[in-house]
Amino acid sequence: MSDKNHRIAVFTELGSFLQQFALNQNTNHHLNNTFFERMNDAMLREQAKNRWFTPEVQRQAFGAWAYSLTSGKLEVWLNKYHDIQEPKTPKRVAIIMAGNIPLVGFHDLLTVLVLGHIALVKLSQDDAQLLPVIKDILVELYPDFAQRIFFVDRIENPDAVIATGSNNSARYFESYFARFPHVIRKNRTSVALISGNESNEELSALGSDIFSYYGLGCRNVSKVYVPRSYDLNNIFAAIVGFDGVVDNNKYVNNYEYYRTVYMLNKIPFLENGFVIFKEDTSLHTPIAVIHYEYYDDLKSVQNLLESIAEELQCAVGRGENLIPFGKAQQPELWDYADGVDTVEFLQKLSK
Repeated sequence: MSDKNHRIAVFTELGSFLQQFALNQNTNHHLNNTFFERMNDAMLREQAKNRWFTPEVQRQAFGAWAYSLTSGKLEVWLNKYHDIQEPKTPKRVAIIMAGNIPLVGFHDLLTVLVLGHIALVKLSQDDAQLLPVIKDILVELYPDFAQRIFFVDRIENPDAVIATGSNNSARYFESYFARFPHVIRKNRTSVALISGNESNEELSALGSDIFSYYGLGCRNVSKVYVPRSYDLNNIFAAIVGFDGVVDNNKYVNNYEYYRTVYMLNKIPFLENGFVIFKEDTSLHTPIAVIHYEYYDDLKSVQNLLESIAEELQCAVGRGENLIPFGKAQQPELWDYADGVDTVEFLQKLSK
């Protein structure tokens, strides 16, 4: 078995463990005796540090990665590249991770490791408990990873950098790491295009695109484009099952704060007890607020989405170049953040 195929097998085994953990099934999987309770403890520490990361949200992230970490998906992903070779000298790749949703930086770690490089990981303080356990699982399955994964407080002398953060931090990263090959990701968001012909099932699935991870991810829909005559009550009726988001104090505090601000300032809005819809041309919104914008011509709004593509992580809806409703937070391994192919980036380092 080649080193690459060995690593694929290791990540497939990790996916199997994460699947059982996502479902809270402590069965006879050989990793469970050692790591099931450790991961439970890490999950509780994660929630204590970051109240957005409820057990349900963390298990959703585990389930999403279990969906991707199968031998079939890993092979389909890597088989898209015909020139992947084991690096003669592994490169030290710094990964500066965001912490907006659990395990949001795992794809970068996976890519660095499966291509045979060394990961220098700067964890976000908002998401620092889970990956150390995952590292230990990987080392248990493939001891070579002990010398391939390092958690660091400072980035020193990397061969390359992959960094994710806000627009402000991205400017800092661009300057600080200018002399190294780098991928710097900025703050993006996602939108939905409503044609008016959606089924109730599709609009309900839009609720997942909006409320998964409480809307904290760049793949969460923060704005919807709707036809001029569209009745937004269609969406409200379809997403009623997501009202449980208000059980999180941080979410409901956002909801109540912006509801109060808009009322005091006599800003028109629509609301249903757990989310606010506000007519606004801007893409980015506070948590618990969704912007909407009317359009008169479908082609014109499609052209608009093309013109702002660099500000968007994805767009959901029906039609070409749109992700089906409900799939925004279920990216495939080849759906690269900001559209930057990290496999190609790392392959260039090896040449």
